[in-house]
Amino acid sequence: MSDTIPSSQPALTPGLTEWQRVSNTFTAPSKTFADIAAGHRRWWLPFALMAIFSYLLFAAITVKIGWDQVAENTMRTNAKAEERLAQAPPEQRDKIVKMTQYTMEGAFIASPVVILIDDLVIALVLWGTINFVFSGKATFPSVFAVSMYAFLPSIVKALLGAAVAWFAAPESFNLTNFAPTSIGAFLSPADTNAAVYKLATALDITSIWCMVLLGMGLAAVAKVKRSAGYAAVFGWWALIVLIGVGYAAIAG
Repeated sequence: MSDTIPSSQPALTPGLTEWQRVSNTFTAPSKTFADIAAGHRRWWLPFALMAIFSYLLFAAITVKIGWDQVAENTMRTNAKAEERLAQAPPEQRDKIVKMTQYTMEGAFIASPVVILIDDLVIALVLWGTINFVFSGKATFPSVFAVSMYAFLPSIVKALLGAAVAWFAAPESFNLTNFAPTSIGAFLSPADTNAAVYKLATALDITSIWCMVLLGMGLAAVAKVKRSAGYAAVFGWWALIVLIGVGYAAIAG
């Protein structure tokens, strides 16, 4: 007779590999989020991929467009900024353009830090929302991992943006809509109402793709209905978009 006492606990199965979770995010996202919900919460690969593709876009802009040109293009598409620039003395004008240029360059150079901070803030807000508003049971590390994977489609936008930067005329490159993934990318910022342009820019297919994944993953780790995950994510997204559109309407 065997002395082995049968265990009442099911054997833990090994989780997906990091690469499997990344690929499944695009082809079978429910598998990725189920794996995270099971306790496999590593997130280093999506973080690394987003940072790498951000630097790829940065390199394409640096080589083919030039950040001084990007700064001038950005200010030219903003009527008030262009007016201030036109009224400024030559030496002051150069300082304004340089400051704009260095700010945009710095944001790209600090991409890994920006990605981490953004993900921390998003995860914190959604963790609180899904647990306290929708009675979820998510842990913060699981929501943080979900957020990292959910934003993987941003690498598609970065790749398209790099292609646009490589082939576009430098004076036409618009950093606000650097890839043809939103309605705003097909509108002229100079000739379009500021609030309409802000809304059109927010209607971005990759952003909506990320929101769908985020809602799906949030529901999985919180063990709530998927509709609750979507409500939490798209509720905050809609609020942020409305605030941005309202500000553009007032300032524009």
